[in-house]
Amino acid sequence: MKKTVEEHAARFSEKAAEYDDSKSDEYHACAGLVIDYADPGSDDVVLDLGAGTGAVALALAPKAGRVLARDISEGMMDEGRRKAEERGLENVEFAYGEFRAPEVDPDRRVDVVTSNFALHHLADDEKREAIREMAATGARRVVLGDVAFFEDPDPEAPFYGPEVDDPATVGTLVEAFTAEGFAVTAVERVHDQVAVIVAERLGDELGEK
Repeated sequence: MKKTVEEHAARFSEKAAEYDDSKSDEYHACAGLVIDYADPGSDDVVLDLGAGTGAVALALAPKAGRVLARDISEGMMDEGRRKAEERGLENVEFAYGEFRAPEVDPDRRVDVVTSNFALHHLADDEKREAIREMAATGARRVVLGDVAFFEDPDPEAPFYGPEVDDPATVGTLVEAFTAEGFAVTAVERVHDQVAVIVAERLGDELGEK
């Protein structure tokens, strides 16, 4: 991680008010795919990591039983709470949580884990730890949208901020999921440096903890 958790939290809190309007077409396309692939049932509990202002969490709330939105920035979460209230959504819980410590009650069932444009702030070994935590929730499906390299990025046109971001290759992320007992069932190429990865838990009783 090129910045501390506290530095990232402060940076995102500063830009929370205009965050939604500042995002790229690729970000929105990625979020749309994450939402579509997550596909929760009406009784499902969704854990959305790096939830930000709630682009994914709020879209999934009408379909899911409950959405646990976790982020490190109070400013971003305040925006998410405000939007949830405006939309009359009472089944979304915004609370502090990190990828490697999502602050979810271990006795709480989680069916689907989602994340969009957040994991790339971690170094590759930290991403593997984060995916290990996702697996530990017992979720049957993980849907990750993120900055990730399909090939060597053009150094003259990076899609990310090298001073704060540390994207992985798509292969690194796929290997991390398979190492935790998931089958990667879809990889969507949104951009040469942006991917959506869908991982399903292996086993005869898919999704049961």
